[in-house]
Amino acid sequence: MDDQRHLIYFADPMCSWCYGFSPVIDAVQQRYGESLPVHLVLGGLRAGASEAMGPEDMASIRGHWEPGHGLTAQPFDWKFFGRDRFAYDTEPACRAVVVLRREGSATALAALRRLHEAFYAENRDVTDAQTLAGIAGELGVDPAAFLADWRSAEAIDRTRRDFALTQGSGVQGFPTLIAGHTNGDSYSLITNGYQPVGAVTETLERWLSMQEAS
Repeated sequence: MDDQRHLIYFADPMCSWCYGFSPVIDAVQQRYGESLPVHLVLGGLRAGASEAMGPEDMASIRGHWEPGHGLTAQPFDWKFFGRDRFAYDTEPACRAVVVLRREGSATALAALRRLHEAFYAENRDVTDAQTLAGIAGELGVDPAAFLADWRSAEAIDRTRRDFALTQGSGVQGFPTLIAGHTNGDSYSLITNGYQPVGAVTETLERWLSMQEAS
């Protein structure tokens, strides 16, 4: 295998700061293309949450959305906070991206972006199987085939492996972007948490310069 430089992006479809980071990761892809491919790993921010959110939970979520909107200018649909009996379980949406990742890295990142838009800007329930199947269809994947895969034990296991990789890598929050080599064991942190595109590309350029010098 060629020793290719690449990025690993740890994110979650129901992470508001990852949603804010979407234009940044798009800009990184456009700037570096296949010379620095992005591999997506799903984080499992609130995987398995089953309790309906109460007022304190809603206030906590709003405490992330409001500064995220102010800093990134990404659109948010505030009607979310009128929902009743909503369990903030990120596992179904993470599993959807894991299934769609079989179509390639570009599809995985497109799925993450579309799920972000659906949840944050359109107030759609991305914990719902039919909603997820509809989004798969928007991305050119047969909804029935998607659902069959999404419901499989294999898909659940693959998603858990992503969560385990995230935890085993010591990731403390999302978004997290690291850089490394295909054949290497060491990685460099590019960002842990939201940073604007200028700061991210500046850090990437420093890392690339160090690789050229070594």
